[in-house]
Amino acid sequence: MAVLEVENIRKSFGKHEVLKGISFRLEKGQVLSIIGSSGSGKTTLLRCLNFLETADAGRIWVAGQEIFNAGHNKALSDREVRMNRLHFGLVFQDFNLFPQYTVERNVMLAPMLVDGKDEKTARQEARAIIDRVGLGDKLNQYPCTLSGGQKQRVAIARALAMDPDILCFDEPTSALDPELTGEVLNVIRGLKNGDSTMIVVTHEMGFAREVSDEIIFMADGVIEEQGTPDMLFNTPQSPKLRAFLRKSFENVAAVE
Repeated sequence: MAVLEVENIRKSFGKHEVLKGISFRLEKGQVLSIIGSSGSGKTTLLRCLNFLETADAGRIWVAGQEIFNAGHNKALSDREVRMNRLHFGLVFQDFNLFPQYTVERNVMLAPMLVDGKDEKTARQEARAIIDRVGLGDKLNQYPCTLSGGQKQRVAIARALAMDPDILCFDEPTSALDPELTGEVLNVIRGLKNGDSTMIVVTHEMGFAREVSDEIIFMADGVIEEQGTPDMLFNTPQSPKLRAFLRKSFENVAAVE
């Protein structure tokens, strides 16, 4: 059984249709990368999956349970939205850490407030997760003292602390200097080895090729092409994908 099934997700903002019928499925333990140019709908899709936006049409299932059906007349209650979000952990581009709390407290907070865990249990679990992302020596540091890469690793730890079914990353390295990108990508590689199920919106083509089980290329609000990394990178069928890859690798060569 797929851990996530998405059927015909559509989303418009005013007269502008951003998502034009997105469907895919994701098996437990798989890594799905979503690539495409700016404006193709990647982030909007991720926000619809995490219920930060409400899709205009479509259905979503997690582990066989339908959690969203736009065809129902009744809107989801605030409680239902909160419960649905627990299936997904979202790591934002810009970290979104609480500046007034230490690294440890940032990771402890949601399990205590949302899951009702006692402080001792939340602290023990937070420390184990913080160690997992390589920041065990930063427990009592505040976000303002951390590098961008360290902040993003705290954000990953915070998402992991809620034990989501699916961990989602929205361009996790886009706000980082190139020298800090590697440390974040290494953490995500480690999560793959730990059997986490992940959706990664990324502009890092080498990373997508290395870690993904499946890749979706989006263009103009649709899935233009989908398949394994070998299929999309070695034998792309879509002219739009070929042009996108050519431009992406030209940009990398120019930087180097």
